[in-house]
Order: sequence, then structure tokens, then C-alpha cells
Amino acid sequence: MIALGLGPIGIPELIIILFIIVLIFGATRLPEIGRGIGKGIRNFKEATKEGASGKDE
Repeated sequence: MIALGLGPIGIPELIIILFIIVLIFGATRLPEIGRGIGKGIRNFKEATKEGASGKDE
């Protein structure tokens, strides 16, 4: 459970948030958004590893 100051977020709240996201973006765009987020996280991890090892290109 995630605490944000107003109380914990449970399963019902997460379902409502997911439903709102589907309404905003549509079910067809969700995989595209997920891929974009995944690529961004992957690039960030690679960049932090390169920075930690001292390699600058």
C-alpha cells in the first residue's frame, strides 16, 4: 500500500485510477505508452551505469 498523506491507496482506488487512464488515453494507446515509458527507464538506467563507471561519450 502506498501512503500519500491523505491515507493509504488500496486496490479499489488503483482500479479507479486505471479506469480513468483508459478513458483518457484509450485502450489502443496504452501499449504504446507502456513501451515509451519502458524505453525511457531503460535509457535512464544505461545512462546512470555509464555515469557511475566514468565513461563519457
